[in-house]
Amino acid sequence: MTASQSEGRRVHTRFYIDGRWVDAHGSDTVEVVDSTTEEVIGRIPAGSPQDIDAAVAAARGSFEPWSATPVAARAAYLRELAKILTSRNKEIAEIISAEVGMPIGLSARVQAGLPATVMASYADLAEGYAFEEQVGNSLVVREPIGVVGCITPWNFPLHQVVAKAAPALAAGCTVVLKPSEIAPLTAFLLAEIIDGIGLPPGVFNLVSGTGQVAGEALAAHPGVDMISFTGSTRAGRRVSELASRTIKRVALELGGKSANIILDDADLEKAVRTGVNNCFFNSGQTCSAWTRMLVPRSKQEEATRLAKQAAESFKVGDPRHQGVKLGPLVSAAQLERVRNYIRKGVAEGAVLVTGGPDSPEDVDKGYFVRPTVFGNVNNAMTIAQEEIFGPVLSIIPYDSEEQAVQIANDTMYGLAGAVWSGDPERARRIALKLRAGQVDINGGPFNPLAPFGGYKQSGNGREFGKYGLEEFLEIKSLQM
Repeated sequence: MTASQSEGRRVHTRFYIDGRWVDAHGSDTVEVVDSTTEEVIGRIPAGSPQDIDAAVAAARGSFEPWSATPVAARAAYLRELAKILTSRNKEIAEIISAEVGMPIGLSARVQAGLPATVMASYADLAEGYAFEEQVGNSLVVREPIGVVGCITPWNFPLHQVVAKAAPALAAGCTVVLKPSEIAPLTAFLLAEIIDGIGLPPGVFNLVSGTGQVAGEALAAHPGVDMISFTGSTRAGRRVSELASRTIKRVALELGGKSANIILDDADLEKAVRTGVNNCFFNSGQTCSAWTRMLVPRSKQEEATRLAKQAAESFKVGDPRHQGVKLGPLVSAAQLERVRNYIRKGVAEGAVLVTGGPDSPEDVDKGYFVRPTVFGNVNNAMTIAQEEIFGPVLSIIPYDSEEQAVQIANDTMYGLAGAVWSGDPERARRIALKLRAGQVDINGGPFNPLAPFGGYKQSGNGREFGKYGLEEFLEIKSLQM
């Protein structure tokens, strides 16, 4: 066993390297804290560069046989993983609700359910993918890139691991995973499952630790062929800098400041309500959240009233309790960050419609913040330009379609967005003008087979579907 469980705690003392649970080189550890109770619920070892060296060596040694393994055999492993993840849905949801704060019902569907769906999708995609094609007198072959370092975030801790590891394994790559030290427990659970199904040694390796030590060692490692990173734009710049020393491929999924454009012929009530729900999803800890609501100036007052009503309907509390719609933020540091942004919004002259920096009523512990809406926001304000990563919505008025598009694109980010209109063709025309990687029209649902990724400083590369698989492939041409 890798973990001991006592008094509700999960204590991990070893890394998963080369098909075995091995001791860390050092003795440093990281505590995992329940975001609602502020109690320690787990402990993990803090990896060193020597631990990364061992994991990369294992992945390097297993790459050739794994890449030569038939696609059907690789797909069979992924299907078995998906099956077991589905069977452990409740356990996964409970862990992530404690770590991150997502309400348990949502956690079961999203934090636990989506990873199983995505894992299974890559089994099907790999088996149906054309790894070879004839182009004139050339045979174009797509081959696995090699050893992949995956550095994943805390807001969707298992989902983002699977979004990287599943296509990498399907492509024939081997993996070294460095999960977020803030929410790492389901990464260890995944490693235990992988160990149990008999995946060949060295194909999947897990080293936990901080980004500054283990993450940087992985990004800079000369034995790694590709880094796939999800996190802040600031951290993405550092990953790119370190990876550039060995000219490895880098895929980045970074921050966002997504605009939700509500046109004058839209169903205003539905658009505003859905927009608030999207902004506050996972307590606002979502990179693609629609944090800027753009409304016609003539409808600003009504939209603000509807947003206030929607925000105040969110029941705040323990995410494990029935009816709770907004759990805590992930950490004390994140709580203070969000509160500071709210204070800055007030200081810069935005109208505080509801919420604010104070703790919600009847809350004496946990990293809770009030669901907050700002009205009459200018797009030059800090709260309209910087990613807050909390339940904070900015309502921005506009006077024309052209100005709405200009405001939406006036950001260093380009991850996501939304357009609402009674005329789907009008909405589509506006959506095509947005410099963003994905735009939802009239509330179109998430599609795990569609590409996900950003323009500008929201990153490069794409995840999910065949687009995610292709990130992990090199292209070779054979002239005949």
